[in-house]
Amino acid sequence: MSLAVLSVASEAVPLVKTGGLADVAGALPGAVAPHGVAMTTLLPGYPSVLKGIGKARALHQWDALLGEPARLLAASLSGHPLLVLDAPALFGREGGPYGDPRGKDWADNWRRFAALGRAAADLVGGAVKGREFDVLHAHDWQAALAIGYQRFAPVPGGKSVPTVITIHNMAFQGVFPAEVFPQLGLPRAAWSIDGVESYGGVGFLKTGLQSASMITTVSPTYAAEIRSPEFGMGLDGLIVSRGDRVMGILNGIDTTEWNPAADPALAQAFTARSLARRKANKRALESEFGLASDDGPLFVVISRLTWQKGMDVLPEVLDHLVGNGARLALLGSGDAAIEAAFHAGAARHPGRIGLRFGYDEALSHLMQGGGDAILIPSRFEPCGLTQLYGLAYGCVPVVARTGGLADTVIDANVAALDAGAATGIQFSGVDYAGLAGAIGRTVALYRQGKAWRRIQQSGMAADFSWATSGKVYADLYARLVAEVR
Repeated sequence: MSLAVLSVASEAVPLVKTGGLADVAGALPGAVAPHGVAMTTLLPGYPSVLKGIGKARALHQWDALLGEPARLLAASLSGHPLLVLDAPALFGREGGPYGDPRGKDWADNWRRFAALGRAAADLVGGAVKGREFDVLHAHDWQAALAIGYQRFAPVPGGKSVPTVITIHNMAFQGVFPAEVFPQLGLPRAAWSIDGVESYGGVGFLKTGLQSASMITTVSPTYAAEIRSPEFGMGLDGLIVSRGDRVMGILNGIDTTEWNPAADPALAQAFTARSLARRKANKRALESEFGLASDDGPLFVVISRLTWQKGMDVLPEVLDHLVGNGARLALLGSGDAAIEAAFHAGAARHPGRIGLRFGYDEALSHLMQGGGDAILIPSRFEPCGLTQLYGLAYGCVPVVARTGGLADTVIDANVAALDAGAATGIQFSGVDYAGLAGAIGRTVALYRQGKAWRRIQQSGMAADFSWATSGKVYADLYARLVAEVR
């Protein structure tokens, strides 16, 4: 039996991306397809999305969706069904998915993503002829109100389906002033602690967590962490109250796009059995970043430059890193103060620290293929993908022991090294001592050539494709459908 699932997200590769959510939303339809799940993705009609789909067929029209006219367009996403909510007044803007060209959040984000949720609830409720679904899967706060609409304002006489909400990052909750509630088209009964109310405001994510049939996070460790005040961001009590309705399912990576044996972004393709060929990529990376060429370890960073990612600590450790004979190539952007601190470090160490502010997909591939180790000192990390890319490319992950980083990287302790199981370096304490110690351990292991190559090969042998996680999602959908039959 085939199940029809509507996946609702605010971004999905290759049409629009700001972070890991887009990678997951783009990959999930293909991951669950072999397991009897036909997944349709619903995306907002940003300019980049409309341009990417070209001509599309209109399926449905709303005269006033949250007060604005809108159409539902049918297209495809990497060979799977795609629906696009074309509402020019809400999504037809220059800038990013969530903010203007200067990076400031759109003031009406509550209306924009409430409209996405309302459209999704209409779809699963049967308001669009010829489109029927068995499960609604919402991603993050931007899609969470779809679950609230189905619960509190369903399509009259329509169908009700099981719902899943995936938390990609608990820090982003979509909380808006109480004044917006009357404009959401929800009944008064929805304004309660059991509904949309969250600390006196309207909580989009909170609404989804309260009402979903199942809550998933993107790693088992993060599913446990968000039960605590440190990681729960004010919603830990709610997560605890949902009990066994919270589970972690690891993200996967696209092993076709991320394949060092056939990656056009690399100067030299390689496999776990031809690691010597990585040197050509290392030399190309040194040239790209203006770094001195030597045989010492080359660390890379591919990250948002934010407190969450531990990037406020790394500038403090640059002198220690260089003093250990290492170099650093960094690609990212974020807080102005953190960028300035990296600029100062690069000025102190010309030829040893190279910076590129912004993002470049092809360059990120070369960095994974040419870097010796990738630094990921996140204070919290729901799953993380860069460490998975590092494992696949023999770029050894050096990670804080948290969330999905702890779940996917096996620390190179004595027992793991002896067993040939180590795939990276874990450390605790995102502070100077913790990060400096991890860098020192990494440099020492790098100088043990045979042991280092074994760590690389063990990481490259790990399977972080979507095959396993795709089946877990498919089994979850089937279980939820069975519960209501």
